[in-house]
Amino acid sequence: MIEQNLLLILVSLPFMGALAAATLPVNAHNAAAWISGLVLGGSLLVLASLHGVVARGEVLRVGIDWVPLIGLTLDFRLDGFAWMFVTLVMAIGGLVVLYARYYLSKTDPVPRFYSFLMAFTGAMIGILLSGNILMLVVFWELTSILSFLLIGYWHQAQTARDGARTALVVTATGGLCLLAAMLLLGQIVGSYDLDAVLASGEAIRAHQAYPLVLALFLIGAFTKSAQFPFHFWLPGAMAAPTPVSAYLHSATMVKAGVFLLVRFSPALGGTELWFYAVTGTGMATLILGSVIALFRHDLKGLLAYSTIGHLGLITALAGIGTPLAILAAIFHIANHALFKASLFMAAGIIDHESGTRDMRRLSGLIRLMPVTGTLAIVAAAAMAGVPLLNGFLSKEMFFAQAVDWHNGTWLDVSLPWLATFAGIFSVAYSLRFIATVFFGPPPLGLPRTPHEPKPWMRRPVELLVALCLLVGILPGLTLGPTLNLAARAVVGEALPDTSIAIWHGVNAPLVMSLVALLLGVGLHVLLGSRIGAGPEGPPLLHRLRAQKIYEWLLLRLSWIWPRMILELAGTERLQPQLRLLVLLALAVGVTTLWGSLWPIEAARQTPLSAGFVLMWVVGVACALGAAWQAKYHRFAALVLLGGAGLVTCLTFVWFSAPDLAVTQLLVEIVTTALLLLGLRWLPKRREEIAEDKLLPARLRRGRDLVIAGLSGAGLAVLAYVVMTRPLIPNIGDWFLRNAYHEGGGTNVVNVILVDFRAFDTFGEITVLAIVGLTVYALLRRFRPAPESVALPDEQRGEEERALRTYLTVPAVIMQWMFPALIVLSAYLFLRGHDLPGGGFSAGVTLAIAFLLQYLATNVRWIETRLTVLPIRWMGAGLLIAGTTGMGAFLFGYPFLTAHSRYVELPLVGPVPAATALLFDLGVYALVVGATVIMLIAIAHQSLRSVRLREQEAEDAARKEAA
Repeated sequence: MIEQNLLLILVSLPFMGALAAATLPVNAHNAAAWISGLVLGGSLLVLASLHGVVARGEVLRVGIDWVPLIGLTLDFRLDGFAWMFVTLVMAIGGLVVLYARYYLSKTDPVPRFYSFLMAFTGAMIGILLSGNILMLVVFWELTSILSFLLIGYWHQAQTARDGARTALVVTATGGLCLLAAMLLLGQIVGSYDLDAVLASGEAIRAHQAYPLVLALFLIGAFTKSAQFPFHFWLPGAMAAPTPVSAYLHSATMVKAGVFLLVRFSPALGGTELWFYAVTGTGMATLILGSVIALFRHDLKGLLAYSTIGHLGLITALAGIGTPLAILAAIFHIANHALFKASLFMAAGIIDHESGTRDMRRLSGLIRLMPVTGTLAIVAAAAMAGVPLLNGFLSKEMFFAQAVDWHNGTWLDVSLPWLATFAGIFSVAYSLRFIATVFFGPPPLGLPRTPHEPKPWMRRPVELLVALCLLVGILPGLTLGPTLNLAARAVVGEALPDTSIAIWHGVNAPLVMSLVALLLGVGLHVLLGSRIGAGPEGPPLLHRLRAQKIYEWLLLRLSWIWPRMILELAGTERLQPQLRLLVLLALAVGVTTLWGSLWPIEAARQTPLSAGFVLMWVVGVACALGAAWQAKYHRFAALVLLGGAGLVTCLTFVWFSAPDLAVTQLLVEIVTTALLLLGLRWLPKRREEIAEDKLLPARLRRGRDLVIAGLSGAGLAVLAYVVMTRPLIPNIGDWFLRNAYHEGGGTNVVNVILVDFRAFDTFGEITVLAIVGLTVYALLRRFRPAPESVALPDEQRGEEERALRTYLTVPAVIMQWMFPALIVLSAYLFLRGHDLPGGGFSAGVTLAIAFLLQYLATNVRWIETRLTVLPIRWMGAGLLIAGTTGMGAFLFGYPFLTAHSRYVELPLVGPVPAATALLFDLGVYALVVGATVIMLIAIAHQSLRSVRLREQEAEDAARKEAA
């Protein structure tokens, strides 16, 4: 139990650190760095305490039921592979926090940076520890969003905005494909549990949907790990601050893709399709990244393409999929993180102290920055695969796997040659990095005179380079045991205990390494001077860049082609758009339900009453009158529409549905006020419209009548079929039987909303909050056109005259109604669990009370005396509802599990109390905020325009009198 709690703490600590950093003032640089450092340090201590469980070969699991009926559970699992990866993320994250403390300027919003960094770390930890494949995708997409914020941290630069947008588009699109793959996997396996999926490899590979699942899965993994042809987003991400580059491209973000490939290789691997797709893509990416890196002039650009190449190497090993290949892939994940993080930090130091990253301007820095230069040279040598450094060992293991015989395909036969070719370029670009930047004549004309950084800024580089040496010299004593645990957690007992040593005799991998070293040096000597004077790319290929292809395609997909389609088939008018939506819905309904739903022969009948018939005659007359008056008088149509709505309310009362009647009545009031305030913004009616000249007005109205009739008839038939069809078992009867005992309330409708289906309600109020904010954002800057304000009196529409008449209602009556409506709102809320009412009805009632004050008095006058702050109401509502749901976790129940009981109060006796009341309070607050923010936004514009005209008329009258 202690270990499980520690695992939950490990997952939540980074998010808590992000929240703490976000609340700091802008100038709290040191506090933000300390908070982040302490969070990561505490996480490492938690990991250390869990090492004993992992060392025994066990898998530590902890689960929190979220929505278990649909397979959504917060399951976390820690095995040897996840333990090693999380340690890597946390340790390098701590070094990045220390490095960023001295790298970032005092003018930067540093707390925001650390908040993003900690949240990103938490999302990455979520990917590594997720035991549910759907939650894994949630964390996966969260890393895409947070990396967008980190890459675009310096958003004032166009390159940062472009790089962040490209990274988000590519990786988030891949995440959608990954989501589809995970949904299919869950259907094939019958579970979304990660352990169940990993144990069902044979069933997955034998399923007919395996090729589709594999394609979607690989698109998700390849986009995140920058594999060809999705590699182009990674160099653009170099616009991020160097600490971000060092973190995202060494231990996180791009490593998430290869983590996924390694993790799922037992379930999806082992086929020829997997080998060709994964190993082929990895080798293509390895060669492409290694070749392009040699010709880059920007320090971070060279390192970015080298990262692409090394990610391709790891991907190729995952595609080979043998136990030793998986071990080599995990080993290179760790080695690459060590030397690449140190190289990025060294490049950042050079940029920070010299003012440039252009290799054509840098030279001879070893004289001015001897310590930094030495560290960078050792790290670059590790990247090149020089003996006695960590990169040499994992690259030798890669060469060994390339030489081994796997399946005899043409790709398998060509692996040794392709690996050696990529190794040559890897040595060449590493040597160019060393020779160009640190040797040669002293630099001239730099923005700043290079010098050593502050000692603590260099400490992370020193520690990482020391680890490169230590692992390279003593691999068996340092990383050996951890690597065996990690690889065995992936492939199981098929992996024998492997001893990693620096010498295995003279063999084919050693010969390949020596050939790569020698030919790489020769390639640098041959092309060194030409590269510095040439374009930023290989000859004949620097013009064909994937980034240009992406921009060309994005321009057409997002702008040119949509505009062409809009010009051919679209319109800016609202009525044709609504007509298309209604026809589409009608077509979908007919094609889906035709022949599948028919009423039963003996339908339940309700005795017909003359009063009911008369009521519906009035309702139908109001509806027809509203449709007819819409042509001539919109205000009259609105009044008649309200009459039809009132008949609907009475119908609910007639059929013993008081909750629906109350809600319908309140919604009718609010929507009527909304339409009344928005009538004057509707476009002026024109008898002849260019788009409708080919169709006479009579035929247009007939067409609309037919569409409306078909839609109404379809809904009527559907409602009749549903109400007369027997349901076995009848879910309504189940709710009636269990509402009181399970939910603690006699109002079945409200118990369903806040207890049985509270998760649906939580989603609905979240959507309502989004809608409210969207309406506010659209209207807050809306201003009426000057000509609409200056129209002469005879041209004003009946809508404005109606609004002016409406505003003449005595303000004192509306002000007297305010306290009465508040009491009614409280009454509906408090009785809602047992009698008709509830949070939604009560919230709409209070919103109506606020609206009446805005209509009755001057807007500025009321706002100086009545502070509503609807956005805070909405935030408080979501917070209360979410906190109530999460409170169930404390007692081991799923999210939003409600509890009810009777509480004995002095002098009162037993009083019903349910946690659903708190959830309903959140619904109440959010409905008030969302409704008020929409009403106020429209009222501001409509009342402002009317009163502006009144003021102009008064000014004109005074001038005429003068």
